[in-house]
Amino acid sequence: MRGMFTKGPILFLTIIFSICSFSQDTSLYKWEYSSKKTGEGNFELIFSTKGVNNWQLYAPNQEFSGVKTVELTFPDSSIIIERAFIDTGVSKKFISPIFETTVKVYEGQTEWKIPIRIQGTVPGKLQGKLSYFYGNNDTYNPELINFNVPLEGGVEATTKIKIASIDIKNPVSSCGDDDTADKSILSIFLLGLIGGLIALLTPCVFPMIPVTVSYFTNKSHNRNRGITNAVLYGLFIFFIYVLITIPFHLASDTISPEIFNNISTNVWLNLLFFAVFVLFAISFFGYFEIGLPSHFANKAHSRSGHGSIGGIFFMAGTLAIVSFSCTGPILGTLLVGVAEQGAWPLTAGAAGFGIALGLPFALFAMFPNWLKSLPKSGGWMTDLKVVLGFIELALAVKFLSNADLVKQWGLLKREVFMGLWILIALSTVFYLLGKIKFPHSRRVSKFSFRRIVLIIIFTAIAVYLLPGLTNTRSANLKSISGFPPPLCYTVYKHPVNCAEKYEPIRDYDEALTRAGKENKPILIDFTGWACVNCRRMEEKVWTDRTVDSLMRNEFVVVSLYVDERRNLPLSEQTVDTTSSGNLKSIVTVGDKWSTFQTENFGATSQPQYAIISSDQVLLTKTKYYTPDSDEFIEWLQCGIDTYKKIKK
Repeated sequence: MRGMFTKGPILFLTIIFSICSFSQDTSLYKWEYSSKKTGEGNFELIFSTKGVNNWQLYAPNQEFSGVKTVELTFPDSSIIIERAFIDTGVSKKFISPIFETTVKVYEGQTEWKIPIRIQGTVPGKLQGKLSYFYGNNDTYNPELINFNVPLEGGVEATTKIKIASIDIKNPVSSCGDDDTADKSILSIFLLGLIGGLIALLTPCVFPMIPVTVSYFTNKSHNRNRGITNAVLYGLFIFFIYVLITIPFHLASDTISPEIFNNISTNVWLNLLFFAVFVLFAISFFGYFEIGLPSHFANKAHSRSGHGSIGGIFFMAGTLAIVSFSCTGPILGTLLVGVAEQGAWPLTAGAAGFGIALGLPFALFAMFPNWLKSLPKSGGWMTDLKVVLGFIELALAVKFLSNADLVKQWGLLKREVFMGLWILIALSTVFYLLGKIKFPHSRRVSKFSFRRIVLIIIFTAIAVYLLPGLTNTRSANLKSISGFPPPLCYTVYKHPVNCAEKYEPIRDYDEALTRAGKENKPILIDFTGWACVNCRRMEEKVWTDRTVDSLMRNEFVVVSLYVDERRNLPLSEQTVDTTSSGNLKSIVTVGDKWSTFQTENFGATSQPQYAIISSDQVLLTKTKYYTPDSDEFIEWLQCGIDTYKKIKK
């Protein structure tokens, strides 16, 4: 991020820094920090650096374009900054060509001091972030460090993450899941394949099939050569979509394993996705087109005629660029939906998408007679784009719901969510009936078979969702469980579906104590507010009579929410050294449980279930998403039998 920045993007960069964390090891400037106690609950923080040759460090207590040159932030509101920075060292002033005003910078060693006050219990170590800017006369570069400084007389955190007695590789019993990665990646690949097939039918891609295939088969005097070129064209389309996921693999070596999960549960990112998907929908409705800058397409197109293999590659690149207004929203929807699962699922989804787009070009080149069976492009493609726009709106509501659930704002209770989805489904029906018009909409003179089928499907969806507005047993729509908010997140004061719902405890230490007293094993449920499969398990499997009975009577159940954004007490906030040697900041309840899951059970996905004894011995292999009640019951019973066996 070391480049020249103008005034406009500075505020944007500051917002990005507030979401992301950077380690000090990757910073250009190397800092030393310490603290000095000045009174009861009062401290002075001291930051010092020797500087970096040929670079200038902007002094604190300056503000340009609404952004402070140096800013100190803490994860807890009980930490109060008393006064501004006191900076010392050899400084210089000059008129900045960027800001057209006098600025103060340090080119060598400098020391910054700032007084703070802590309300309540003083922690043994204090976490925070120091953001600052550096440059070289006409540049302005942001940087951020995390610091963890000891405080004199503070209470050391007692938070313990790694439990030595939990051995994930050697449970007492072998029942449970070995790994769900292969199954998950295969399902995501198939999801990408479906997304690619849908994108293939859009007006940006579909008309290109006969044109491109004819180009290859007619240009080459040798039919086999034409087929080879078309196959290469399809392969290059596949490779281009896979290539866009490579940065996620490169970044995975330098970021914590929970970062992908944090992407799906970060409130601000979910709100951003909500806004983006609304824009996608408006674009599909025909009010504007989302596209990459035209010079990308022009550059790719200009090279598409250079050389044989290279030219074909740039032809594939041109298709990917010019079709972005149709494929971008669909691919973006797919990638955002699986982002929390890691880099390989992203690649699997993109690979499925690329195969679905590229394969038809190869197949129709090999069997050109098939082209005659293709339906003619026309108004039905515009209708398909509009229908996809309504689907994008439904997904936007889901992202807004994720943010609402994580923060527990109460904006999108279950019935409000259902009402919005019903409204979207009915709007789709009215559009297909010709009652709602958008730009490029055509007059509906007759109803084709495809249009009638879509009308029936979306009418059925609206009718199916209607019971979700009621306070009845039928409001538990199990076929879509996980997508709407939980049954108990409701506008009704006395919801019938929550009257007898089993509520696990949410504190691990409390579960240990209760398990010891009641002589029961502990069932750990790693879950999340925004976890779709977690809600499916709770609404489809946990409600099974046998499962419910076992959980109530044979286990102490504890649910640990990995996306809980509530801060831990200041004295419990700490920096943990993970088993891989990295430093992990533990500030929120979710930080604690996500790290606890990763360190002890080797997973970052939810739901994950583990059965341990009260002395913290793993009794079985862990269990992941299991929609089959009988299979889940079998695993629970195995845990009970194993516990009874070791107790004998």
